[in-house]
Amino acid sequence: MDRKASIERNTLETQICVSLNLDGSGLSNLDTGVGFLDHMLDQIARHGLIDLDIRASGDLHIDAHHTVEDVGIAFGQAVAAAAGSLKGIQRYGSAYVPLDEALSRVVVDFSGRPGLEYGVIFPRSLIGSFDVDLLNEFFRGFVNHARVTLHIDNLKGVNAHHIAETVFKAFGRALRAALEFDPRRLDTLPSTKGVL
Repeated sequence: MDRKASIERNTLETQICVSLNLDGSGLSNLDTGVGFLDHMLDQIARHGLIDLDIRASGDLHIDAHHTVEDVGIAFGQAVAAAAGSLKGIQRYGSAYVPLDEALSRVVVDFSGRPGLEYGVIFPRSLIGSFDVDLLNEFFRGFVNHARVTLHIDNLKGVNAHHIAETVFKAFGRALRAALEFDPRRLDTLPSTKGVL
């Protein structure tokens, strides 16, 4: 089964192209115009073993909000398209990731029901020039368009960069776990309802 997808999202605020392979080796080619976002997306690719190519241009002369949110939306659309029917997947995935003093936990459910529980408090509002509030917007865009339930909790940390990095590494690993195939149910949906 080929689990690849390409999505284009064009609005008056942003123009975004996302191509991915869920069964890749973690290669990434990223150019969103937002350096810190590119760094975080690279963590998803590397730790999720997703080959990820994202190109974005947006109204960065205003701020990064539209670009970050719309990249989340397009990434969610691409994951949903590549995952297809969801037959045979594990459905649930979770990961804890430390980085020095920081520790985060991410749990994902490919439930068909969008929901985000975001428990991350940063010790400062900026990482370099990047507004940390935009990370919530990225994940909200993702869950609404991938149609997943996502719980993100930072458990420890004092360095804002470390906190963000543990969140994105754990997110990549949780995605990978949820999207792996269960060889005992390759032709069925992981749901008692029979639908997701």
